[in-house]
Amino acid sequence: MATTTLDLKGLLCPMPVVRIAQAIKNVALGDVIEATASDPGVLADIPAWARSTGQELVSIEKTDGKEICFTVKRVK
Repeated sequence: MATTTLDLKGLLCPMPVVRIAQAIKNVALGDVIEATASDPGVLADIPAWARSTGQELVSIEKTDGKEICFTVKRVK
C-alpha cells in the first residue's frame, strides 16, 4: 500500500513534521507514505499537519513500546 516509507525514530519535534512535509512533495497524487516515529508529539502534530495541508491521514497508532506508525496519502 505504501509507496514510500520513512524512519523518523529518534527525531524530536518539529523534525518528523518537517520530514513528512518534504516527502509529500516528492510523491505523486494518490501515493501513500508510511512512517514510524518515536516522539509522542507526532500523535498530535501529524493530524494537525494533515488537516492544515489538506492531506489525508489514513492511520496513526501507537505500537508496542514507544513507536508510533502513521500513514498519509497525498491528495493535494
